[in-house]
Amino acid sequence: MTQRIAIIGGGKIGEALLAGLIKTGKPTKDLVVAEKSTRRAKEITEDYGVRVTDIPDAVEGANIVVLAVKPGDVDAVLSIIADVEDVGEAERLTVTLVGGLPMLKYENALPAGAPVVRVMPNTPMLVGEAMCGIAAGRYATDEHVATVVTLLETVGKVVVVPERQMDAITALSGSGPAYVFLLAEAMIDAGVSMGLTRSMATELAAQTVRGAGVLLTDSGVSPVDLRAAVTSPAGTTAEALRELERYGMRHAVSEAMRANAAKSEATGRAVLANIETS
Repeated sequence: MTQRIAIIGGGKIGEALLAGLIKTGKPTKDLVVAEKSTRRAKEITEDYGVRVTDIPDAVEGANIVVLAVKPGDVDAVLSIIADVEDVGEAERLTVTLVGGLPMLKYENALPAGAPVVRVMPNTPMLVGEAMCGIAAGRYATDEHVATVVTLLETVGKVVVVPERQMDAITALSGSGPAYVFLLAEAMIDAGVSMGLTRSMATELAAQTVRGAGVLLTDSGVSPVDLRAAVTSPAGTTAEALRELERYGMRHAVSEAMRANAAKSEATGRAVLANIETS
């Protein structure tokens, strides 16, 4: 990609995207970061060799502006971005990695017709293994979407969905790592209760989760068949799975994800209601 990219926010997610872009050969001269923390700005400059500046300077001349800030900072950031002229004759593409905020919020705050693409990332972006869902705004073209897909494939995998499915994406992959971490935490605690040291239980659980994930993504075999392959009739795994089913693991996961999606939807509705009344 030859576009100049401005990343607004030098936190972990912004840094992960920056590192992914540089790793795939994006010239540092085409990258700029806006970060208000002097300490953080110094770290990014030293680690990646990119220019770190304020928001107006970063946005000026940028073809793509990526928002990697906290939800509470979005209004102020959008206000600043809206006042910066587009680069030449080209439209500036805004890509938001901020969770929970609907597209209309960005489209209303930016100049009329500004293309926006909304992204729901997840924390494995920090290790180049993200699962991102993206949705196009009203003014984003297929070319804009393809650009964002290429951008995000530097840090993981991408699916394109209509915005109405972003709440489900949030519930499954956006928050999904937390469910896996909770399972790992429970496995570790159980291992310790059965006499393993915590460090050994942690190593066993972490590698088990890692290996199972790789097997699921790389084998081409369904999770049903993978589970069956581990489960001998009347064996130890079958006994464990029977207990998980008895205590309602499937139901708990389903209800947790539905609650997550409902919370995400409610947050979006509240934002839209605020837009309509302002």
